[in-house]
Amino acid sequence: MKRTSLIILLIIYVASYFNIVFSQDAASDFKKLDWIAGTWKRTNAKEGQNGYERWTKLSDTEWQGIGIIMQGRDTSLVEKLKIFVKNKHLYYIADISGNPEPVWYRFTEITENGFACENLEYDFPKRIEYRQQGNKIKATVSGDGKFIDYLFRKQKK
Repeated sequence: MKRTSLIILLIIYVASYFNIVFSQDAASDFKKLDWIAGTWKRTNAKEGQNGYERWTKLSDTEWQGIGIIMQGRDTSLVEKLKIFVKNKHLYYIADISGNPEPVWYRFTEITENGFACENLEYDFPKRIEYRQQGNKIKATVSGDGKFIDYLFRKQKK
């Protein structure tokens, strides 16, 4: 009985240790996203189009974004974007006009200047990747051998 109790206490201790470490990692990883703040104008839009993304930090665990593509003076696409911590994991959510529901992507990688997230069950894209270099971002969406690059430049305030 004592041995069983000792094993159970050891398992609880180890599990709580990893839970604390993982929770701290998610919080420290979230801070690595601060570079995304602001308005980013698309630089490789098709002829007659322009677009941008705007990201605002709402709290220590949530970013809110919006992506807009314009065709002339008309809005052709609106994406409501969100990055947040849930159940000790980072998620990127894209709610695109015309889709029946938002698509959730779980972070698989994060560094001081970029991140990648995936949803292998979704048709396209299965992977979203952002890489920041100075005042530029390269966002790549990909899946099943296809990819699209979106290039952005940070706008001055």
